[in-house]
Amino acid sequence: MRRTFLGLRVMMLALLPVSAMAQATPAVIVAPAEMTEVRQNASFAGRVEATQKIDVRARVSGFLEEVAFKEGTRVEAGSLLYRIQDDDYRAAMTEIEGQIAAADAQRTLAALERDRKAELVRRKAVAQNELDIAQAQLGQAEGELQRLRGSLERQKLQLSYTQITAPFHGITGLTTVDVGALVGPDSGALTTLTLLDPIEVTFPVATSLVLTYQERIARGEVSKEAVALLTLANGAEYPIAGDVDYISANVAQGTDTVLVRARFDNPDGTLLDGALVRVMLEQRKGEQALTIPQQAVQRDQEGSFVLLVNAESKVERRLIKTGSTHLGRIVVTDGLVAGDRVITEGINKVRPGIAVDAATAPAAG
Repeated sequence: MRRTFLGLRVMMLALLPVSAMAQATPAVIVAPAEMTEVRQNASFAGRVEATQKIDVRARVSGFLEEVAFKEGTRVEAGSLLYRIQDDDYRAAMTEIEGQIAAADAQRTLAALERDRKAELVRRKAVAQNELDIAQAQLGQAEGELQRLRGSLERQKLQLSYTQITAPFHGITGLTTVDVGALVGPDSGALTTLTLLDPIEVTFPVATSLVLTYQERIARGEVSKEAVALLTLANGAEYPIAGDVDYISANVAQGTDTVLVRARFDNPDGTLLDGALVRVMLEQRKGEQALTIPQQAVQRDQEGSFVLLVNAESKVERRLIKTGSTHLGRIVVTDGLVAGDRVITEGINKVRPGIAVDAATAPAAG
């Protein structure tokens, strides 16, 4: 019994130094530095603005006969919105037409008198001044006829204003008047009409960013072509990309920013006038750059660095210089080459110089 106990103790003593000295090799996850497509981007706060928005007003006075639209619905250009009673305008037009007929007859008589006087002058039966008077009377009759025809055209225009139509397709607002109301040029807005498709988003950009961007374009580091992407107030991504169509030539002195505008298709009316959105400007054409997962980068007083696993499966510390971040990957401008394996998981378990058991993470897509 004693020999058995001693044997077990010897075995335990023999195993103790090995278990105390031997350390399990730390397991880490590594990812290779690799060339991926990178699109430079920047994010800004923006506000949605309707491409067109107007107050619909009456241009002539009269009692309202019809409200021809449903509030808050889309109407096409030329659609009838309001109809004003037009009896007085039609009667006035008929009266002017009668005056035109009388004036035309008067002009005919004046022309006949002028021709008669001309014949008498030719025969030397009357003095020249009588022909001159007849010619002047004809001119007066023709002038009156022309004036009345102008009045008729003006009256036709007034009559056309009794039908208030949509100047462009858009969404109607609330009507401020009902059938039977007396409306006119002084009545104010009867409703609003808002064009939501296409729609615009304006956003201020710091002057320093504009200058830096222009310098990078001049050096050939970035493309000047960009697309605009939107994030809505609820965090959803707007599915349609827009194009920048305006950059202000003036700097806002209070904020030292430049106003930029992008235009978007809005077929479903998702973007509403006045809404706040997040705008991301992104290069239209991507560029190849050396990148690593963002979580591999650490920082201290010396700057940015990574821990990588070398060919001997040992950890190295490497200072790097970084650029922009895109989709969870960061651009490395100095310090690494393609294929270097940086540690992305298990960083807190290792230190430079120790051996590790490295498993490779899936390559970047």
